[in-house]
Amino acid sequence: MLIRRERGVDTAAVAAVHRSAFAAQYATSGGGGAQDPPEVALMEQLRSDPGWIPTLSMVAVAGDTVVGHTCVTRATVGPFPVLALGPIGVLADRQHRGIGSALMHAVVGAADALDEPLIGLLGSLDYYPRFGFQPAERLGITPDQPEWASHFQVRPLTAYDSQILGEFRYADPFYAL
Repeated sequence: MLIRRERGVDTAAVAAVHRSAFAAQYATSGGGGAQDPPEVALMEQLRSDPGWIPTLSMVAVAGDTVVGHTCVTRATVGPFPVLALGPIGVLADRQHRGIGSALMHAVVGAADALDEPLIGLLGSLDYYPRFGFQPAERLGITPDQPEWASHFQVRPLTAYDSQILGEFRYADPFYAL
């Protein structure tokens, strides 16, 4: 498996990854089967948003097949520029094989190498702490949607500054979900 930057030719494959990765979640929550999971449209919207960072959109490739994807986009904590992770997805038939972990390590490492201060995300309290994520409130950061507080986490990077405090805001497309 290879982790590399997403290329323009990967757009359809990335959509297929998120369609596969999230289909079961929405089918069991009453979303029906015919409609795409919202992560597919989110990716389309993020690519045209000013918060899009092409260098931090990564795919996992096995052979010639894109089997996983993640990206980080520009976000803010008060006046400070930070990053937001998501979506992250792996083809349903390739999950639980370390692909998501490899993508996480790659994107966190790349963001750190670019001197970004921190990454925020809304996600599993069982999965993301293994990559250094912690409840955001510990660092004085709160999501701008109070209902997200219980699962909102941040990962400080090497360039982190403890003066980064306040309300976290994602790129606009996240609010259209």
